[in-house]
Amino acid sequence: MPVAPAHTVLETPMTPPFPAGFRSVLVAMGCFWGAERIYWQLPGVYTTAVGYAGGTTPNPSYEEVCSGMTGHAEAVLAVFDPAKTSYEAMLKAFWEGHDPTQGMRQGNDVGTQYRSAIYVADEAEREVAVSSRDIYQAVLDRAGLGRITTEIRLGIPFFYAEDYHQQYLHKVPWGYCGLGSTGLACPVGVAVAD
Repeated sequence: MPVAPAHTVLETPMTPPFPAGFRSVLVAMGCFWGAERIYWQLPGVYTTAVGYAGGTTPNPSYEEVCSGMTGHAEAVLAVFDPAKTSYEAMLKAFWEGHDPTQGMRQGNDVGTQYRSAIYVADEAEREVAVSSRDIYQAVLDRAGLGRITTEIRLGIPFFYAEDYHQQYLHKVPWGYCGLGSTGLACPVGVAVAD
């Protein structure tokens, strides 16, 4: 898939190589337009891109993903400077940015491509993701909300989406965004006194 040379908001490259020492997070939280906007606004984020992950079809098109036959979710790649923010902060934005209890949907968006997912690069990231899920589940339990349905998987490739999807809500400020959060804060990365 052709990718523009620069992010339309951050003016940084959206494809590797990224600066040495920078890290990334790959998540799915429903419609990727709104999810990407959440991440490009965070301090310490170098670049973002939308695409597809978690399925079996290499380099799928948007139409193929929407068919439900590829197994892909609409995903966001966010590259960040760990000297300015953390993986835990990226996960906090993930949990607070959508409702992870909705299964194969987010609001009015229904289908496998709208599921909640964290795709981790290694076992250390998997442990942090699982811990953050369990911490947030306790918050949801206290509020009387449902069980988290987020999938957490290791070693999932990311395929860039078509150019018109990249930074869509910057290009079309009043564009549709079906994301809705639970309204509950996630205490991941926050020190809590006993």
